[in-house]
Amino acid sequence: MILSFDEAKGTQAAALLLRLSGKPMSYLALIKLLYKADREALRRWALPITTDKYVSMKHGPVLSRLYDRIKASANTSVPPTFWSEHIQKDADPHKVRLAKDPGNSELSRAEENLLTEVFAADGAKDRFNLVEDCHRDFPEWTDPGNRSVPLDIREIIEALGLSKEQSDAVADQIEAQIASRSLAA
Repeated sequence: MILSFDEAKGTQAAALLLRLSGKPMSYLALIKLLYKADREALRRWALPITTDKYVSMKHGPVLSRLYDRIKASANTSVPPTFWSEHIQKDADPHKVRLAKDPGNSELSRAEENLLTEVFAADGAKDRFNLVEDCHRDFPEWTDPGNRSVPLDIREIIEALGLSKEQSDAVADQIEAQIASRSLAA
């Protein structure tokens, strides 16, 4: 099950976390906080905030498309994207910074509140403490060694601890949303 990726919304979610930080942030920490927010959004509303694709990597679950944007932002030969116009690598190559505010037009008030909750709970943690949290707390993650392995959204839903009926209802709702988006396109 693959959602239609909304780069503007993912960028706005990341920008909100960077604004809350008030300084450049480890991109590893940013990715972990966004994953935690997406996971909780799935539990609450049956749809993640970023609509990204997920993979398991050595340091835990990763939002694949946003991670690709982070890696590409350091490459001057890659055409600019909405992400790279607003979020860029910092002088410290392990950090990203907010270059230009992308606004919040794609985020609902509830999504903004959830991102703020996640930041309040975990935003001060070191990037490797966040990695340890993901390894310990997210049973959907499996260690792929030095490669990446796709992480289907159904695996995340099943790991949320919902009943079989609730998990099926969430998966059905997501599939209906995917179908309605593809019909509208």
